Amino acid sequence: MTDRIQVPTRLLVHALVRADGTVDAGELYRVAETIGMSEQQVRLCVKRLVAEGRFRHEGRGRKAVLHASADTLRELAPNLDFLHHAYRQDTGLEPWDGRWHLAAFAVPESARPARDALRDTLLRLGGAALQGGLYVCANPWEPYLVAAAGELGVPDSLTLLTSSDLRRGEVSDPVELARELWPQDELAEGYRRLSRIAEVRLARLDGAPSPDERLVIAVELAAELSRVMEPDPLLPPELLSQPWPGARARELFARCWTALGAETPSILFRQYAGISFPPATPPR
Repeated sequence: MTDRIQVPTRLLVHALVRADGTVDAGELYRVAETIGMSEQQVRLCVKRLVAEGRFRHEGRGRKAVLHASADTLRELAPNLDFLHHAYRQDTGLEPWDGRWHLAAFAVPESARPARDALRDTLLRLGGAALQGGLYVCANPWEPYLVAAAGELGVPDSLTLLTSSDLRRGEVSDPVELARELWPQDELAEGYRRLSRIAEVRLARLDGAPSPDERLVIAVELAAELSRVMEPDPLLPPELLSQPWPGARARELFARCWTALGAETPSILFRQYAGISFPPATPPR
């Protein structure tokens, strides 16, 4: 079975932003064509990005240059703390201390946008709902939540606590709780897919692909890694079935990224440049 990779057009544009904040339209259309995107699809995406003020367009056709706005450049510098943390978990450097991290919030209806945004932040950070307004996470998330509540103007609406004695109904065993609260089967299947994709790309990299083909591989890998890690709460290995497919998928991703090197000035490559990838292990 061949896994079909869907690369969002916007992600492709962002991936080709160079260190000076520009995107070469010729490169953009070449890579898009290799991925299977139509010229019209790319043109419409660029038009939307310009209309949103995220890029400024200079020139015409494939000789044009896109200039990323300051806000866009800030957003393209991703917070890689979570990927760092995942690799540290995979290598046994972040053992679970047995504590659950809980957060509760009560934001009035008059501040509904802030309430919704805070809830979205809790979910994005790997929180699972225990009951109305009460969420739990297995990792320390307090600094991120305090910062988010402050930015949203509702710092006094957030309550934080930790506990080593969590019970939900009749379930108190940490492994059972983790299985009940988070969709581990779906996450595992997503990582198995990433492993399959990474294995195929690793084989292609052994065949000396062209610079554009290497960039396509990088974009595809980045898209798949983002897709599977965004919903992942990064549960400690102690709470997961072993061997956990996420560790194998991230190992293969690291091997691919090492094989890709940094032969392009695009920000995409620099996003992962500071990650301490674990040493490669022999193929299993």
